[in-house]
Amino acid sequence: MPDLLLELFCEEIPARMQRKAAGDLRKAVTDALVDAGLTYEGAREYWTPRRLALDLRGLTARSADITEERKGPRTDAPEKAVAGFLRGAGLSSVDEAEIRTDPKKGDFYVAVIKKAGRDAEEIIADIMPGIIRNFPWPKSMRWGKASREPGSLRWVRPLQSILCTFGPETEETKVIAFEVDGIVAGNVTRGHRFHAPEPITVRRFEDYVSSLEKAHVVLDAERRKDIIATDARNLAFAQGVELVEDDGLLEEVSGLVEWPVVLMGEFERDYLEIPDEVVRLTIKTNQKCFVCRDPETQQLTNRFILVANIDASDGGKEIVHGNGKVVRARLSDALHFWKTDQSDLPDLGELTASAEKFGLDLKKPLDQRMAKLDRLNVTFHAKLGTQGERVARIAKLAEELAPKVGAESKDARRASLLAKADLTTEVVGEFPEVQGAMGRIYAERQNEDPDVAKAIEDHYKPLGPTDDAPTDPVAIAVALADKLDTLTGFWAIDEKPTGSKDPYALRRAALGVIRILLENKIRLQIGSTLNFAAEDVADHIRDPRLDREFKIAGELEASLGGDSLMDQVIERDLAKNAETFEGSDEVRSKILNDLLSFFHDRLKVYLRDSGARHDLIDAILSPEDDDLLIVVRKVEALGAMLDTEAGANLLAGTKRALNILAAEEKKDGEGAFDGAIDKSLLSEPAERELANVLEAVSGHVDAHIAKEEYAEAFAALSELRPAVDAFFEGVMVNADDPAVRVNRLRLLSSLRATTRKLADFSKIAG
Repeated sequence: MPDLLLELFCEEIPARMQRKAAGDLRKAVTDALVDAGLTYEGAREYWTPRRLALDLRGLTARSADITEERKGPRTDAPEKAVAGFLRGAGLSSVDEAEIRTDPKKGDFYVAVIKKAGRDAEEIIADIMPGIIRNFPWPKSMRWGKASREPGSLRWVRPLQSILCTFGPETEETKVIAFEVDGIVAGNVTRGHRFHAPEPITVRRFEDYVSSLEKAHVVLDAERRKDIIATDARNLAFAQGVELVEDDGLLEEVSGLVEWPVVLMGEFERDYLEIPDEVVRLTIKTNQKCFVCRDPETQQLTNRFILVANIDASDGGKEIVHGNGKVVRARLSDALHFWKTDQSDLPDLGELTASAEKFGLDLKKPLDQRMAKLDRLNVTFHAKLGTQGERVARIAKLAEELAPKVGAESKDARRASLLAKADLTTEVVGEFPEVQGAMGRIYAERQNEDPDVAKAIEDHYKPLGPTDDAPTDPVAIAVALADKLDTLTGFWAIDEKPTGSKDPYALRRAALGVIRILLENKIRLQIGSTLNFAAEDVADHIRDPRLDREFKIAGELEASLGGDSLMDQVIERDLAKNAETFEGSDEVRSKILNDLLSFFHDRLKVYLRDSGARHDLIDAILSPEDDDLLIVVRKVEALGAMLDTEAGANLLAGTKRALNILAAEEKKDGEGAFDGAIDKSLLSEPAERELANVLEAVSGHVDAHIAKEEYAEAFAALSELRPAVDAFFEGVMVNADDPAVRVNRLRLLSSLRATTRKLADFSKIAG
């Protein structure tokens, strides 16, 4: 079968976009080919800073012929109906339609539409212009004279050439001819920008790769990463140091070069006075370079590793020199920021009120920064107050949570008060990525309790699916308080995620809460915790329009005298806040129930990603469940029961009972069979046995649930299996006697009620 080689060559593709863009290209092309009736054996995408490439193997040479039958109206239907059918089917007259006969409906028209297959070359030429024009770049641009014309091509950077060849391994390939904005597809590409800028003619993927390699281009990004990592480790080892691995930086750097050349630079040792995190971030952020450490002490050294995109004639000396100058300049700035943060703030006298409010010690640098954060009235959100107000809420909630997660309340409060203090430091102002980490470092320097210092850094975690959740009790308390306050606040002002939009990262915050609770096996009633958080949030909800009115009223009061205007605005402001959230228990309950439902949705995502069956989650989870650890334990126990023969058979029998009940309740009404069982009407041995077993098992299940022994509760439930099987083998539910029928349906209703103490079996597949 033929193979397809495609390359889109442009000026530059930002490193952060390359991997996704290559995947988008593969998906768009393969989806379009399959939709057109072609099949393929395999496809793999490639990318460099200047090109996206696709190697597609085993593509069918032609799509299959298709015959489609389209049913039309009866032959005696009105003329307009027949004419509409003919137009829709593409027929010119009824003579081109077949007449079929149905015993019930009589004769009717059928259009037999035959669509001939198409050559793969034709299909490729047809789909590619649209794929290129509609490529989903996050940001794109127009260029050249054509940019003035409506509908001109938009791309991430100027598209320069398109390579598209097609053909089997044993024959000469063909160029698939198509055009996009004056760029005609061909069989020509280019190599390295400086080492081999001349055109290169290629036929298929194998000589494409080898030709690029000769032209100083390593096509495979994973191979570029391996070259960089291996050469960097070897170079560091040769100089007696150790490379500090950084997968994110490695991914980025591999997207900046087509021909990686690893070099080493150095800077003055004086800069090692700066914390390692700042040195590393400075060099990484500004120069995309790796740092090195002493293999014995694990402390950073004054060496760094850079990756060039050229084999320089001087062995890279000028490249190393230029990078070194920039690194030194940036480290000089960082050293200045670091020293400034260790000094007293010049406006200490203005911070006394804030210090007293939070119980801060203005002799300590980090306490000064927290007082400054409050004194500046830095806005957290226009409707949710300042950062200082938010810190007060987090501290109160963390104190409430501390005993529930095994932390000391005073430590949780202290960590909460200092958690956001580093936001006003010079270092974090320049390098926002080190917030939290710098707070920990500054806390350690002023001799805070180690648990408090660690919580300051860890309370932001987990930042993503690959980030570890905090495990220290103080950090857990502060992290939960931070995230729950955020969620409660934004739900209160109706700023929830919509579709793919989540500007405040609320999905991540909810998932963070879930991971912290489950991974640390913490029992927490989320509903009551959210309600506690909501009490303080309500005090700080504000309408920005009322703030403006408050300001205007204050100015008028100053100029006219008196306080009537101010009193009116304050009264209205308080009334508005009460109306939106605090004053109405019904409104607040609705908001918090919606937020709990959001947690349930995130829990489902988390459990499905962990391998749990979605139907088991749905069977266990009810709207009022707010102890997520218990939900997980129940899901695990249900899965374990269903993995047994008794559990699988019980599921089948219970679902049969549920189906019978559903059908009969449609006739008699929902809940018609929820009454007590009349044992005097139980004439068959199998139904008497089921009634007795149900009574015993129900008691056992209740006892285990009371002790939160869910595995044992489900095991007790599976003991119903023999009695349920025997009942359906020997008893007719819908007996002729109406009283017996109702009594047997009540027996099935009792079975449903017993199983629902643990799960809704109707939601389980199988």
